[in-house]
Amino acid sequence: MTTTGFPQAARQALQDPTLRRNLDQATSTIRAKRDSAVRELPDWPELRDSGAAIKARALATLPEQLVRLEQMVTAAGGTVHWARDAAEANALVAGIAHRHRATEVVKVKSMATDEIRLNDALAATGIDVVETDLAELIVQLAGDRPSHILVPAIHYGRTEIRSLFERTIASGDALPDDPEALAEVARLYLRRRFLSARVAVSGANFAVADSGTVCVVESEGNGRFCITLPDVLITVMGIEKVLPEWRDLEVMLQLLPRSATGERMSPYTSLWTGTRPNDGPTQFHLVLLDNGRTRALADEVGRDALRCIRCSACLNVCPVYSRTGGHAYESVYPGPVGAVLSPQIFGLEAAATLPWASSLCGACYEACPVKIDIPSLLVHLRGQIVHELPGHAPERIVMRSLARVFASERLFARAQRLARVGRGPLAKFPPPLVSRWTAMRDLPLVAQQTFREWWRERENEAGHL
Repeated sequence: MTTTGFPQAARQALQDPTLRRNLDQATSTIRAKRDSAVRELPDWPELRDSGAAIKARALATLPEQLVRLEQMVTAAGGTVHWARDAAEANALVAGIAHRHRATEVVKVKSMATDEIRLNDALAATGIDVVETDLAELIVQLAGDRPSHILVPAIHYGRTEIRSLFERTIASGDALPDDPEALAEVARLYLRRRFLSARVAVSGANFAVADSGTVCVVESEGNGRFCITLPDVLITVMGIEKVLPEWRDLEVMLQLLPRSATGERMSPYTSLWTGTRPNDGPTQFHLVLLDNGRTRALADEVGRDALRCIRCSACLNVCPVYSRTGGHAYESVYPGPVGAVLSPQIFGLEAAATLPWASSLCGACYEACPVKIDIPSLLVHLRGQIVHELPGHAPERIVMRSLARVFASERLFARAQRLARVGRGPLAKFPPPLVSRWTAMRDLPLVAQQTFREWWRERENEAGHL
């Protein structure tokens, strides 16, 4: 993560009309498809309840589920590794690749590997990484960063992609703006990489504890090439992705594709359990990644963010994201869920401005397929940041003072009278502690007469009758 902060990064993004146009077009299309797919299911609210309950159970019994998963993967011929942080996970993957003398690996789109910056870590040891998801490939060729969980290149238009391909994988050929032609250029480039790679890296959408099965869903089929053709498959999975039972997939595989791409099911749903003779990779390694997740789990409120299934529905309905884009969040996890997940995974100090990167309108909660109450989590994290990080002393002083005032009837009545007297000057010339708040909001109106004053006046009038 970088440390510029969301406010400054957002201001820069707002100056880019092309970005806003691309975001608006893409998110509007995805929202419409999702709404249509959701309306087909009369039991969608019940599915959301089930998804939330499944994830809550998995988190409540996480140690047990992870041990079961390890046992089943090992019994099926796989090898399980435990990584407490990004450095350990990267070292594990690099070590496996080097033992097989790989100088290049192909990779399925994976948020977990982006989170730990695996590509950079492998490059530092002499191993090139080829992103095989089309959008991830575009971002990689451009030397850019993803800006959306589901559609990493959402901020690019077809003309920009054509120019990029002409400079890189098309060897200077003149290309049309036609999406099919551009996709064919990428397809031919990637096929050569698939056929030559000895090692592949993937993430995981889910892993089932009672069978040791790992699941990846995608729309292009490139992921299936990765997990079937190379000799060695390495899956890096956040520990929160485990599901207790096989039947839990029935619910998740209805929720995820509808919320993510507006499809009834993902075109490619790949499931594998360990290794089999003469069928797929001869070696399977599962890296279970903590990287701050245990810390998040210890927070009784904040742990709900770990229920996220990375569908990106919250991004597509967020009025803040749709204007600023993913880069403004300066995190691999943008949008509303990134604003609650990033501070817990990377630490409060590394993402101190993100809990304020939201209007708290509640649209993200309504869209979330596993019912994560993102607005409540944002408020919770704001409180943690104010109490735990330096630089918030004035805010803490103001809030403590207000708490004392609200706890005293006498002080509260006096404050009401002072607010009524001072509302005019405060509204026109707010002091520094208030000016940042009033820069985007009006001060609330102060009634000319409080309820208690009105009540006393009413009693006095009644007494004179």
